[in-house]
Amino acid sequence: MPIEQFQICIDACNDCAATCDYCVASCLKEENIQMMTRCIELDIDCAQICRLAAAFMSRDSDYAAEICDLCARICEDCGEECAKHPMQHCQECAEACRRCAEECGTMTATA
Repeated sequence: MPIEQFQICIDACNDCAATCDYCVASCLKEENIQMMTRCIELDIDCAQICRLAAAFMSRDSDYAAEICDLCARICEDCGEECAKHPMQHCQECAEACRRCAEECGTMTATA
């Protein structure tokens, strides 16, 4: 499958990873960091799986669809957690996670 077919998903994964990184950095500066623990954990997991999924798609790996399926699930969990917090960085992260989960779901269905 040509990489061009994955480009939208690759871009969504890269954007989500960067947004999750920013969310982690911002959460670490919050006054009540204990309240942000689960958000930080999921942001880190999400950023890493998004980068992995983008890499697998970029090289047209036979395992790209499986990685993207897992990526979608982690993005959904991360997005749900971030959406619970009113901070702008969490809300932006929740939206990036939803977009990435959607694109990974589409990629998995067409692969």
